[in-house]
Amino acid sequence: MKKILMFLMVSTLCFAQKTELIKLSQNIKDKNSRTKSLNLLDIRTDKDLGTVIYKDESVQMKFSNEDLKNHVETWFADDNKARGSNDITILLEEIKITNFQNTGLTKLKVKVSSFINRNGKYFFISRYYNTLDFNSKLTPNIPKQISSSISDILSSFINQSYAHTVLRTPIPEAELKDYEVILEKNMKFVTSPELTNGVYKDFKSFSEQKPQEGYYIGKNKKGKVIGVKDQNDLLVLTEEMYGYVEDGKAYRSTPVGFLEINKDDRGYYIVSSRQELYPKNSNTGAMIGGMTGGLVGGLIGAAIDSGSKTGRNGNTALSNVYIDSLTGDYVFEK
Repeated sequence: MKKILMFLMVSTLCFAQKTELIKLSQNIKDKNSRTKSLNLLDIRTDKDLGTVIYKDESVQMKFSNEDLKNHVETWFADDNKARGSNDITILLEEIKITNFQNTGLTKLKVKVSSFINRNGKYFFISRYYNTLDFNSKLTPNIPKQISSSISDILSSFINQSYAHTVLRTPIPEAELKDYEVILEKNMKFVTSPELTNGVYKDFKSFSEQKPQEGYYIGKNKKGKVIGVKDQNDLLVLTEEMYGYVEDGKAYRSTPVGFLEINKDDRGYYIVSSRQELYPKNSNTGAMIGGMTGGLVGGLIGAAIDSGSKTGRNGNTALSNVYIDSLTGDYVFEK
Protein backbone atom coordinates (compact mmCIF):
# COMPACT_ATOMS: atom_id res chain seq x y z
CA MET A 1 0.00 0.00 0.00
CA LYS A 2 2.86 2.38 0.88
CA LYS A 3 4.53 1.66 -2.47
CA ILE A 4 1.30 2.54 -4.29
CA LEU A 5 0.97 5.83 -2.38
CA MET A 6 4.59 6.72 -3.09
CA PHE A 7 4.09 5.97 -6.77
CA LEU A 8 1.01 8.19 -6.91
CA MET A 9 2.82 11.04 -5.13
CA VAL A 10 5.83 10.84 -7.45
CA SER A 11 3.54 10.66 -10.50
CA THR A 12 1.62 13.71 -9.34
CA LEU A 13 4.82 15.70 -8.87
CA CYS A 14 6.16 14.65 -12.26
CA PHE A 15 3.05 15.72 -14.12
CA ALA A 16 2.22 18.81 -12.02
CA GLN A 17 2.28 21.97 -14.07
CA LYS A 18 5.03 24.41 -13.23
CA THR A 19 4.07 27.88 -12.02
CA GLU A 20 5.78 31.26 -12.28
CA LEU A 21 4.57 33.75 -9.68
CA ILE A 22 4.27 37.48 -10.39
CA LYS A 23 5.29 39.42 -7.31
CA LEU A 24 4.25 43.04 -6.83
CA SER A 25 7.00 44.30 -4.57
CA GLN A 26 8.55 47.35 -6.22
CA ASN A 27 8.33 50.73 -4.54
CA ILE A 28 5.08 52.58 -5.32
CA LYS A 29 5.46 55.31 -2.75
CA ASP A 30 3.84 58.61 -3.71
CA LYS A 31 6.84 60.86 -3.12
CA ASN A 32 4.67 63.96 -2.82
CA SER A 33 2.15 62.26 -0.51
CA ARG A 34 -0.80 63.46 -2.61
CA THR A 35 -2.67 60.15 -2.67
CA LYS A 36 -5.02 59.03 0.09
CA SER A 37 -6.11 55.68 -1.36
CA LEU A 38 -5.53 53.35 -4.28
CA ASN A 39 -8.50 51.23 -5.31
CA LEU A 40 -8.31 48.40 -7.86
CA LEU A 41 -11.23 47.42 -10.08
CA ASP A 42 -10.44 44.17 -11.87
CA ILE A 43 -12.85 44.02 -14.84
CA ARG A 44 -10.96 41.40 -16.85
CA THR A 45 -13.34 39.03 -18.58
CA ASP A 46 -10.70 36.28 -18.36
CA LYS A 47 -8.76 36.11 -15.10
CA ASP A 48 -6.51 33.31 -16.40
CA LEU A 49 -3.23 34.97 -17.41
CA GLY A 50 -2.19 32.09 -19.63
CA THR A 51 0.77 29.73 -19.91
CA VAL A 52 4.28 29.97 -21.31
CA ILE A 53 6.25 27.17 -22.96
CA TYR A 54 9.72 27.00 -21.42
CA LYS A 55 12.17 24.14 -22.08
CA ASP A 56 9.33 22.17 -23.68
CA GLU A 57 7.23 22.48 -20.52
CA SER A 58 4.07 24.45 -19.86
CA VAL A 59 4.47 27.12 -17.16
CA GLN A 60 1.34 28.66 -15.65
CA MET A 61 1.62 32.40 -14.94
CA LYS A 62 -0.07 33.59 -11.75
CA PHE A 63 0.02 36.48 -9.32
CA SER A 64 1.54 35.56 -5.97
CA ASN A 65 -1.79 36.61 -4.44
CA GLU A 66 -4.74 35.99 -6.74
CA ASP A 67 -6.98 38.22 -4.62
CA LEU A 68 -5.59 41.00 -6.76
CA LYS A 69 -7.73 43.80 -5.37
CA ASN A 70 -6.54 43.18 -1.83
CA HIS A 71 -3.02 42.51 -3.07
CA VAL A 72 -2.66 45.87 -4.86
CA GLU A 73 -4.42 47.91 -2.19
CA THR A 74 -2.24 46.36 0.55
CA TRP A 75 0.83 46.99 -1.61
CA PHE A 76 -0.09 50.69 -1.76
CA ALA A 77 -0.87 50.89 1.98
CA ASP A 78 2.46 49.31 2.92
CA ASP A 79 4.43 51.79 0.80
CA ASN A 80 2.43 54.91 1.70
CA LYS A 81 2.25 55.79 5.37
CA ALA A 82 1.86 59.52 4.70
CA ARG A 83 -1.36 60.21 2.81
CA GLY A 84 -2.83 63.08 0.83
CA SER A 85 -6.35 63.74 -0.45
CA ASN A 86 -6.49 62.05 -3.87
CA ASP A 87 -8.45 58.83 -4.31
CA ILE A 88 -7.05 56.94 -7.30
CA THR A 89 -8.79 54.03 -8.99
CA ILE A 90 -6.86 51.57 -11.15
CA LEU A 91 -9.02 49.84 -13.77
CA LEU A 92 -7.42 46.55 -14.79
CA GLU A 93 -8.90 45.69 -18.18
CA GLU A 94 -6.69 42.95 -19.59
CA ILE A 95 -3.55 40.92 -18.95
CA LYS A 96 -3.22 38.04 -21.39
CA ILE A 97 -0.33 35.83 -22.49
CA THR A 98 -0.43 34.04 -25.85
CA ASN A 99 2.07 31.48 -27.17
CA PHE A 100 3.00 30.97 -30.79
CA GLN A 101 4.84 27.66 -30.53
CA ASN A 102 5.78 27.39 -34.20
CA THR A 103 7.63 30.71 -34.12
CA GLY A 104 9.02 30.66 -30.58
CA LEU A 105 7.25 33.94 -29.83
CA THR A 106 5.16 34.77 -26.79
CA LYS A 107 2.98 37.88 -26.61
CA LEU A 108 1.90 39.72 -23.48
CA LYS A 109 -1.05 42.10 -23.82
CA VAL A 110 -1.70 44.58 -21.02
CA LYS A 111 -4.45 47.18 -20.72
CA VAL A 112 -4.77 49.18 -17.52
CA SER A 113 -6.08 52.70 -16.87
CA SER A 114 -6.23 55.09 -13.93
CA PHE A 115 -8.68 57.69 -12.65
CA ILE A 116 -9.09 60.19 -9.82
CA ASN A 117 -12.36 59.72 -7.94
CA ARG A 118 -13.89 63.00 -6.82
CA ASN A 119 -17.28 62.76 -5.15
CA GLY A 120 -18.33 59.79 -7.25
CA LYS A 121 -17.13 61.30 -10.54
CA TYR A 122 -14.10 59.75 -12.21
CA PHE A 123 -11.52 61.75 -14.15
CA PHE A 124 -9.15 59.99 -16.52
CA ILE A 125 -5.45 60.13 -15.61
CA SER A 126 -3.64 57.77 -17.96
CA ARG A 127 -3.59 54.37 -19.66
CA TYR A 128 -1.10 51.68 -20.61
CA TYR A 129 -2.36 49.67 -23.57
CA ASN A 130 0.13 47.56 -25.44
CA THR A 131 1.52 44.20 -26.51
CA LEU A 132 5.06 43.04 -25.74
CA ASP A 133 6.92 40.39 -27.73
CA PHE A 134 9.24 37.76 -26.22
CA ASN A 135 11.45 35.63 -28.45
CA SER A 136 12.68 32.31 -27.02
CA LYS A 137 15.86 32.65 -29.11
CA LEU A 138 16.73 35.96 -27.46
CA THR A 139 15.23 35.60 -23.97
CA PRO A 140 16.86 32.91 -21.77
CA ASN A 141 13.90 32.57 -19.37
CA ILE A 142 10.62 33.90 -20.80
CA PRO A 143 8.43 33.11 -17.73
CA LYS A 144 10.70 35.14 -15.45
CA GLN A 145 10.95 37.94 -18.00
CA ILE A 146 7.18 38.15 -18.38
CA SER A 147 6.74 38.11 -14.61
CA SER A 148 9.25 40.94 -14.27
CA SER A 149 7.65 42.91 -17.12
CA ILE A 150 4.13 42.72 -15.65
CA SER A 151 5.45 43.87 -12.28
CA ASP A 152 7.44 46.69 -13.92
CA ILE A 153 4.48 47.86 -15.99
CA LEU A 154 2.06 47.98 -13.06
CA SER A 155 4.49 49.65 -10.65
CA SER A 156 5.63 52.23 -13.23
CA PHE A 157 2.04 52.94 -14.23
CA ILE A 158 0.92 53.47 -10.64
CA ASN A 159 3.89 55.74 -9.87
CA GLN A 160 3.20 57.88 -12.93
CA SER A 161 -0.50 58.11 -12.13
CA TYR A 162 0.18 59.98 -8.89
CA ALA A 163 1.08 63.24 -10.65
CA HIS A 164 -0.14 62.86 -14.23
CA THR A 165 -2.30 65.34 -16.15
CA VAL A 166 -6.03 64.73 -15.58
CA LEU A 167 -8.67 65.12 -18.28
CA ARG A 168 -11.59 67.36 -17.35
CA THR A 169 -14.46 65.19 -18.59
CA PRO A 170 -16.28 63.59 -15.61
CA ILE A 171 -17.32 59.94 -15.89
CA PRO A 172 -20.13 58.55 -13.68
CA GLU A 173 -19.17 55.45 -11.70
CA ALA A 174 -21.87 53.37 -13.43
CA GLU A 175 -20.33 54.23 -16.84
CA LEU A 176 -16.67 53.78 -15.92
CA LYS A 177 -16.27 50.74 -18.17
CA ASP A 178 -17.30 52.91 -21.14
CA TYR A 179 -14.81 55.67 -20.34
CA GLU A 180 -13.14 55.59 -23.76
CA VAL A 181 -16.36 56.24 -25.68
CA ILE A 182 -17.29 59.07 -23.30
CA LEU A 183 -13.88 60.75 -23.48
CA GLU A 184 -13.54 60.51 -27.27
CA LYS A 185 -16.76 62.50 -27.69
CA ASN A 186 -14.92 65.48 -26.18
CA MET A 187 -11.70 65.17 -28.18
CA LYS A 188 -11.60 67.52 -31.14
CA PHE A 189 -9.05 65.54 -33.15
CA VAL A 190 -11.44 62.56 -33.04
CA THR A 191 -14.70 64.41 -33.66
CA SER A 192 -13.62 67.23 -36.00
CA PRO A 193 -14.40 66.61 -39.69
CA GLU A 194 -11.09 68.27 -40.62
CA LEU A 195 -7.84 68.77 -38.69
CA THR A 196 -6.47 72.28 -38.12
CA ASN A 197 -3.25 73.18 -39.98
CA GLY A 198 -0.22 74.03 -37.88
CA VAL A 199 2.56 72.66 -35.66
CA TYR A 200 1.79 70.77 -32.44
CA LYS A 201 4.30 70.55 -29.59
CA ASP A 202 2.59 67.71 -27.73
CA PHE A 203 -0.31 65.29 -27.93
CA LYS A 204 -2.48 67.43 -25.65
CA SER A 205 -2.40 70.34 -28.09
CA PHE A 206 -3.01 67.94 -30.98
CA SER A 207 -5.99 66.32 -29.26
CA GLU A 208 -7.46 69.76 -28.54
CA GLN A 209 -6.54 70.95 -32.06
CA LYS A 210 -4.65 73.98 -30.79
CA PRO A 211 -1.52 74.50 -32.93
CA GLN A 212 1.54 76.20 -31.43
CA GLU A 213 1.76 79.89 -32.31
CA GLY A 214 5.02 81.10 -33.81
CA TYR A 215 6.02 77.76 -35.32
CA TYR A 216 5.75 76.68 -38.91
CA ILE A 217 6.92 73.98 -41.34
CA GLY A 218 10.28 74.61 -42.98
CA LYS A 219 10.71 73.50 -46.59
CA ASN A 220 13.57 73.38 -49.08
CA LYS A 221 13.55 74.86 -52.59
CA LYS A 222 11.86 71.73 -53.91
CA GLY A 223 8.98 72.12 -51.47
CA LYS A 224 10.04 69.20 -49.29
CA VAL A 225 9.59 69.47 -45.53
CA ILE A 226 12.96 69.71 -43.77
CA GLY A 227 11.69 70.31 -40.25
CA VAL A 228 9.95 72.78 -37.96
CA LYS A 229 11.02 76.44 -37.59
CA ASP A 230 10.31 78.96 -34.86
CA GLN A 231 9.47 82.66 -35.09
CA ASN A 232 13.18 83.43 -35.57
CA ASP A 233 13.27 81.22 -38.68
CA LEU A 234 15.47 78.68 -36.88
CA LEU A 235 15.04 74.92 -37.12
CA VAL A 236 14.03 73.37 -33.80
CA LEU A 237 14.81 69.86 -32.60
CA THR A 238 12.21 67.39 -33.78
CA GLU A 239 11.97 65.80 -30.34
CA GLU A 240 10.38 69.06 -29.18
CA MET A 241 7.51 68.54 -31.62
CA TYR A 242 4.67 66.02 -31.68
CA GLY A 243 3.91 66.66 -35.34
CA TYR A 244 2.10 68.95 -37.71
CA VAL A 245 -0.97 69.24 -39.94
CA GLU A 246 -0.80 70.58 -43.49
CA ASP A 247 -3.69 70.69 -45.95
CA GLY A 248 -5.78 68.71 -43.49
CA LYS A 249 -3.23 65.85 -43.30
CA ALA A 250 -1.42 65.07 -40.04
CA TYR A 251 2.20 63.93 -39.69
CA ARG A 252 3.83 62.45 -36.58
CA SER A 253 7.44 62.94 -35.52
CA THR A 254 9.32 59.60 -35.38
CA PRO A 255 12.98 58.45 -35.42
CA VAL A 256 12.68 57.98 -39.20
CA GLY A 257 11.14 61.37 -39.89
CA PHE A 258 7.61 62.72 -40.08
CA LEU A 259 5.20 59.92 -40.98
CA GLU A 260 1.67 60.55 -42.21
CA ILE A 261 -1.11 59.81 -39.72
CA ASN A 262 -3.92 57.90 -41.41
CA LYS A 263 -7.40 57.09 -40.15
CA ASP A 264 -9.74 54.11 -40.51
CA ASP A 265 -12.72 52.76 -38.58
CA ARG A 266 -10.42 51.79 -35.69
CA GLY A 267 -8.83 55.20 -35.29
CA TYR A 268 -5.61 57.00 -36.20
CA TYR A 269 -2.43 55.12 -37.15
CA ILE A 270 0.95 55.40 -38.84
CA VAL A 271 2.59 52.73 -40.99
CA SER A 272 5.74 51.74 -39.14
CA SER A 273 7.18 49.07 -36.82
CA ARG A 274 8.37 48.58 -33.26
CA GLN A 275 11.98 48.51 -34.50
CA GLU A 276 11.61 51.88 -36.23
CA LEU A 277 9.88 53.67 -33.38
CA TYR A 278 12.08 52.25 -30.61
CA PRO A 279 15.38 51.56 -32.42
CA LYS A 280 17.58 51.25 -29.33
CA ASN A 281 15.43 48.63 -27.62
CA SER A 282 12.43 47.31 -29.49
CA ASN A 283 11.30 44.93 -26.75
CA THR A 284 10.07 45.36 -23.19
CA GLY A 285 12.39 48.12 -21.98
CA ALA A 286 11.22 50.54 -24.63
CA MET A 287 7.57 49.67 -24.17
CA ILE A 288 7.66 50.11 -20.42
CA GLY A 289 9.73 53.28 -20.70
CA GLY A 290 7.39 54.49 -23.43
CA MET A 291 4.73 55.17 -20.83
CA THR A 292 6.44 58.45 -20.04
CA GLY A 293 5.13 59.98 -23.28
CA GLY A 294 1.40 60.41 -23.59
CA LEU A 295 0.06 63.86 -22.85
CA VAL A 296 3.39 65.46 -22.09
CA GLY A 297 5.32 65.10 -25.31
CA GLY A 298 6.20 63.46 -28.58
CA LEU A 299 8.79 60.87 -29.47
CA ILE A 300 12.34 61.76 -30.43
CA GLY A 301 12.63 62.02 -34.19
CA ALA A 302 14.90 63.13 -36.99
CA ALA A 303 14.20 66.19 -39.13
CA ILE A 304 14.11 64.65 -42.58
CA ASP A 305 11.74 64.95 -45.50
CA SER A 306 8.14 64.17 -44.59
CA GLY A 307 7.02 60.91 -46.14
CA SER A 308 10.52 60.17 -47.39
CA LYS A 309 11.98 56.67 -47.20
CA THR A 310 15.34 58.13 -46.12
CA GLY A 311 16.49 56.61 -42.86
CA ARG A 312 14.16 53.62 -43.12
CA ASN A 313 15.32 50.01 -43.26
CA GLY A 314 13.85 48.40 -46.35
CA ASN A 315 13.98 44.98 -44.65
CA THR A 316 11.79 46.02 -41.72
CA ALA A 317 8.25 44.62 -41.86
CA LEU A 318 5.81 47.51 -41.58
CA SER A 319 2.23 47.46 -40.32
CA ASN A 320 -0.45 49.77 -38.94
CA VAL A 321 0.65 51.12 -35.55
CA TYR A 322 -2.36 52.77 -33.92
CA ILE A 323 -2.18 55.87 -31.76
CA ASP A 324 -3.98 55.65 -28.43
CA SER A 325 -6.77 58.21 -28.68
CA LEU A 326 -6.48 59.09 -24.99
CA THR A 327 -2.72 59.26 -24.44
CA GLY A 328 -1.10 59.60 -27.88
CA ASP A 329 1.05 56.54 -27.21
CA TYR A 330 1.64 53.83 -29.81
CA VAL A 331 -0.44 50.68 -29.59
CA PHE A 332 1.51 47.73 -31.01
CA GLU A 333 -0.18 44.57 -32.16
CA LYS A 334 2.72 43.00 -34.05
